[in-house]
Amino acid sequence: MHSTNRRRIVSRIILAAALVLLVTVSALAADASQKMVDCPDCQGYGICMSCYGTDAACESCGGSNVCATCGGAGQVAASSNYYESAWALVPPVIAIGLALITKEVYSSLFIGILVGGMLYSNFSFEGTVLHVFQDGIVSVLSDGYNVGILIFLVVLGAMVCLMNKAGGSAAFGRWAAKNIKSRAGAQLATIVLGCLIFIDDYFNCLTVGSVMRPVTDKHNVSRAKLAYLIDSTAAPICIIAPISSWAAAVSGFVDDGSGLALFIRAIPFNFYALLTIVTMVCLVGFKMDYGPMAANESNALAGDLFSGANPYAGMDDDVPENKGRVIDLVLPILVLVACCIVGMIYSGGFFSGASFVDAFSGSDASVGLMLGSFFGLVFTMAFYLIRRSMSFKEIMSSIPEGFKAMVPAIMILTFAWSLKAMTDSLGAREFVAAVVKASAENFMMFLPAIVFVIGCLLAFATGTSWGTFGILIPIVLFVFPLDSGNPLSIVCVSACMAGAVCGDHCSPISDTTIMASAGAQCDHVSHVSTQLPYAVTVAAVSFVSYLIAGLIPNALVVLPISVVLMVLALMVIRSVHGRGAPKKASEPATANN
Repeated sequence: MHSTNRRRIVSRIILAAALVLLVTVSALAADASQKMVDCPDCQGYGICMSCYGTDAACESCGGSNVCATCGGAGQVAASSNYYESAWALVPPVIAIGLALITKEVYSSLFIGILVGGMLYSNFSFEGTVLHVFQDGIVSVLSDGYNVGILIFLVVLGAMVCLMNKAGGSAAFGRWAAKNIKSRAGAQLATIVLGCLIFIDDYFNCLTVGSVMRPVTDKHNVSRAKLAYLIDSTAAPICIIAPISSWAAAVSGFVDDGSGLALFIRAIPFNFYALLTIVTMVCLVGFKMDYGPMAANESNALAGDLFSGANPYAGMDDDVPENKGRVIDLVLPILVLVACCIVGMIYSGGFFSGASFVDAFSGSDASVGLMLGSFFGLVFTMAFYLIRRSMSFKEIMSSIPEGFKAMVPAIMILTFAWSLKAMTDSLGAREFVAAVVKASAENFMMFLPAIVFVIGCLLAFATGTSWGTFGILIPIVLFVFPLDSGNPLSIVCVSACMAGAVCGDHCSPISDTTIMASAGAQCDHVSHVSTQLPYAVTVAAVSFVSYLIAGLIPNALVVLPISVVLMVLALMVIRSVHGRGAPKKASEPATANN
């Protein structure tokens, strides 16, 4: 056993070293000519952006109206020889590849960060170290938005720990055992709850996970399957919910104030999100699984919910069998939902006179969720003290334990954000924008499908949906202005959103994917590898649907066709898998060995 583990570790180290060496040699052999980019101070205009030449005493230009940074040229030399090139996408590709091959996410992400630092600094040792830590890890942990999300994670971890110790989760499990009679019922309940919590994907992942874990465990649903259901009712639901943080994000990328109306008009063409819901229901209804998920579900039926090591082992304390009531779980969750909604509209200025819709569309999800979760935690502690479910000492001891439970998710999020910072510093957005602009006008009818694929690849490589929106939506609206009357504008905007969600759904470095793993308390790489075949299947049908939509931009025609294609594809897979799938083992699973 020990020799096998040592061989695995050595093989992973050799593989990682080989990949880094390959990238290093290839990059050194690449064209190292210094690139010119738009000046960051004047945005390429070459004029002074401080006084516009109106102030003779201006410290920037002295009244000359010439940008001091670029000397009026409008461009400056890029800090990296590999800026705004395909090399900008190499760090996330390496990180994702290593994670899928080695099944170890921390070192894979760090190697990707390291490669990004090397490319940015032109392989300078000092520059690499400074960029990785100062501009990467330290920078993302100094960002107010990111810190708010981390606090939200810690508070929810504390709440989950409190609910477990108070017996709320166990009581809900006992209730579910009486009222939810089947594995299919447990999975459908998870889907319904995920669809109801459409406010924010982060909140969705952790809330649905904490509520449904006892139910799915009771019916021997694998943690990988639970993570898939959570992940599939997070971003895919938020991207078709007009009242959500995602709707607010998309609206922010439209300049004329019609962002929310555009978002609503694009919902019927968001094939990936809609077909993901269809797929989940069909998988449960057909009682089918395929790919790695089938093995996980087979192991779960034999009693092994994890098909391997449990990264959250030891976090659940033993609770007396009859301790707690269902209200100890349900009421804190309901109060948490209400507090988070209030927190989000507060951050959007609702209590300063803004309307509910405007406040929600202008909300700061980080601030709203942080404040809402804090007040939810305060209520939960007071509620348990009043009910005498826990002593004050037990409540206080649960807070650091909840923090410990979220350490894996916090580490992965920190590294994923740092990797994104590396790709941003290498000009990945600008590179993709240039490629799309250069080819957009030549493939009008195929543009929805092309935009969908580009969105998938970009979100997969960078792990961010919102960043992908920010790149692609302005480009699409430039090619197809909303006032042009061209129906392809709505289809392409929807393809941007669908592709971004698809890539985000598949990516191991996506924060939503990471939080789905944390919510289900499932090994992260196991979640990614089992979910990928399902997501790719939906993506393939969505691609065909966007090809049809490019020719017939009518949702009433294309959406029913896409649903039929999705169901037929699953039936074909079920038929093939039924003939070639391994027989479910009746003996105990051996995946832990």
